[in-house]
Amino acid sequence: MTTAFDPIDLAGTRLANRIAMAPMTRSRAEGRSRTPTPLVAEYYAQRASTGLIITEGIQPTAIGQGYPDTPGLYTAEQIAAWREVTDAVHEKGGRIFAQLMHAGRISHPEVLDGGLHPVGPSAVAPAGKLYAGSGLIEFVAPRELTADEVRETIAGFAAAARNAVEAGFDGVEIHGANGYLVQQFLATGSNHRTDEWGGPVENRVRFAVEVVRAVAAEIGPERTGLRISPANTYNDIEETDTDAIYPVLVAAIDPIGIAYLHVTEPAPEVRELTLALRKAFSGTFVLNPATEGPTGPDALALIEDGTADLVAYGALFIANPDLPARLRAGGPYNTPDPATFFGGDHRGYTDYPAL
Repeated sequence: MTTAFDPIDLAGTRLANRIAMAPMTRSRAEGRSRTPTPLVAEYYAQRASTGLIITEGIQPTAIGQGYPDTPGLYTAEQIAAWREVTDAVHEKGGRIFAQLMHAGRISHPEVLDGGLHPVGPSAVAPAGKLYAGSGLIEFVAPRELTADEVRETIAGFAAAARNAVEAGFDGVEIHGANGYLVQQFLATGSNHRTDEWGGPVENRVRFAVEVVRAVAAEIGPERTGLRISPANTYNDIEETDTDAIYPVLVAAIDPIGIAYLHVTEPAPEVRELTLALRKAFSGTFVLNPATEGPTGPDALALIEDGTADLVAYGALFIANPDLPARLRAGGPYNTPDPATFFGGDHRGYTDYPAL
């Protein structure tokens, strides 16, 4: 029987086990340079015993930033800083993918530099508020991307993927989940376009497919992953045809031969769709399962019964840098402190003890 502690070949990259560290925003790239600090390198190196680390969301371009103090991968300074992180992880024997996250309309002019304004598939403002430097502020309507700008945005993902490889990452994950730009194109609530990028399902999946295709062409499909979150309403996403659009999306990307598909479940009710996507995708399948609280030891059974090839853990990894060893031993587990999740110093970041 296959277990979560068995190694796995990820499109040519050997992973020590089948436990993944899910991408989690920690907002510790302080300063206008948007570069990770030595503390970030320490944080990821502490967690190098997991099979695969997927970093926090990294904006591929300046206009892709959604929150204060999140890092980028579009300048030489950022590439050099990320090289310190990847070297630290590799020295510990780990494998690390960079998650490329364009926030789209989930942003604000107060967060962006240089007079930039958030963009999206359509000029539809999300409901709710965003944390910026001045506190919680109302979202603004994004500027609708022109057809030429859509192509430029796709090229921006590809350039950032190239930068990631230069920085020493083993690959990249395209963030197509949680209400950010890729999912904004998929969802009927945020995409009101009538051109080739909107309307029918085949048009609304086009942006995601073209981003995947461009990144795979730039760095190789074996270094490319995609994360999706079917039926997720986070960030005011409204999907009226979830069961129709995601099978079409997966059917379109499967021939590209990417390394993995990463599904995050917002609720147990989507498990039937998860299993259908698992069957339809021929590569490695990573699952961040729906649970009542943080994903726990029970999720290891998803490897044993074949539901997933890797299981991704989020909050439990924040407080337990040696999580694979704790899962194997049956605990004990440190409790994460939500007050230190975003921003700050080493407290709640690199000071959680190992066994």
